[in-house]
Amino acid sequence: MHYFVPRRCSASSKIMYHDQVSARRAAEDSRIQRGVELWVYRCELCGSWHLTSRSPDSTAAFEGQNVAKPRSRKRGYKPRRR
Repeated sequence: MHYFVPRRCSASSKIMYHDQVSARRAAEDSRIQRGVELWVYRCELCGSWHLTSRSPDSTAAFEGQNVAKPRSRKRGYKPRRR
């Protein structure tokens, strides 16, 4: 049996959509099937369209600021050495 494997962005490993219409359709399908609200944006690195769970309003607040990435609070978590 053959399964469809979508192409993924090498920078963010998110599914790549060719145009905004197909990305919006996928976001709408996700909302109907899983009840999850997703937004569409154009990736600056690969030029294709991706889905995100962050609303555009919350993303605009962090642009231009050097915000640290949240760290895991899992028990026994050890960050990787750089």
